[in-house]
Order: sequence, then structure tokens, then C-alpha cells
Amino acid sequence: MTSLLTGTDGRARCAWIGVDAEYARYHDEEWGVALHGDRALFEKMALEGFQAGLSWITILRKRPRFREVFHGFEPNVVAAYDDDDVERLMTDAGIIRNRAKILATIGNARLVTDMEPGELDDLMWSFAPAVGIRPRSFTDVPAITAESSEMSKTLRKRGFRFVGATTMYALMQSSGMVDDHVEGCWRAQ
Repeated sequence: MTSLLTGTDGRARCAWIGVDAEYARYHDEEWGVALHGDRALFEKMALEGFQAGLSWITILRKRPRFREVFHGFEPNVVAAYDDDDVERLMTDAGIIRNRAKILATIGNARLVTDMEPGELDDLMWSFAPAVGIRPRSFTDVPAITAESSEMSKTLRKRGFRFVGATTMYALMQSSGMVDDHVEGCWRAQ
């Protein structure tokens, strides 16, 4: 499998985007860009949890609706959700209707609201590794690292759910804690 694809704009990109325009936009504008803030990282954690077992493009396409029905992923608002909200979300075809993931998102929001402002950001970024070697191909990109395993373990100890080591590595990639743009990608820095 090739690690790069050249788009119609002449730019070489990580080949995982395929030919999907939304994936290309996400790759160019979001993936690997440093993301900070408790709300933003809570949203990323929730969406990565919903993605488990599915493709990321499914989540990207549903993200606007997720943001709408989860009130912008404001932790204080989501933490106050009750059984009626769970049922409302379970009937919304615009999102992933998985009760365990919905309940985890609500529970995780409650844990975030118990933290000091900025604590989630500080905690998650404390696991960002030192700048590593640029991957030459997809075979050089791990699914799990010691840092993502430790992040997962720490979050689970605090009660967070749907935060496995693979999910946390995907979060680290998407939030810029690691930069896995392969050699030759125009975004590789």
C-alpha cells in the first residue's frame, strides 16, 4: 500500500484519506494540529470513543449533528443529561446510537466537571511524547504506544470510559500530541 496520494491540487497527502474531500480537508486542517482546551479535548475524547469499531469518516460526517445534540460538547451541559436525554439521543439517526457510548460520554462529562479548569488539557498533554522520528510509511505508524497506554490507564483510574490505548493514540494523532504525517506529505513538518 502506498503511503502518499497526490491530490488534484498537486499536493502529496497521507494516503489514508483516499479520494474523499472531507478526509482531505480534515487531514489538511485538523489532523496533527495542536488542540488545547478542556471542551475541545472532551469533544475529541467523546468522538474518538464513538468511533471505536467504525471508520473515522463516519464520525466526521456525523460530527455536525453530534455537536448539535450534545450541545457543543460543553461538559457542564452534557454532565446534566438525564434518562430523557439518553432516550432522545438513542432515537437520533444523525449520530451513532450506542447506549454504552452515550452513557460513557455523559459519565466522562461529569468527570471533567469535577476537574479544575484546564486540568483535562494539562493531564492529556502530559502524555505527549517528545518529537519522534517522522514515519516513512504507514507501517511505521503504531496503533498503540507506551504513552497512549499510560494515558488510557490514568484516565480509566479516574473513571473515564471508552478511552482504550488505541483510541487514545488516535486522539493523540488527531489533536497534534503526535505528528504522524508520513515523509513526503505536504503537512509533514
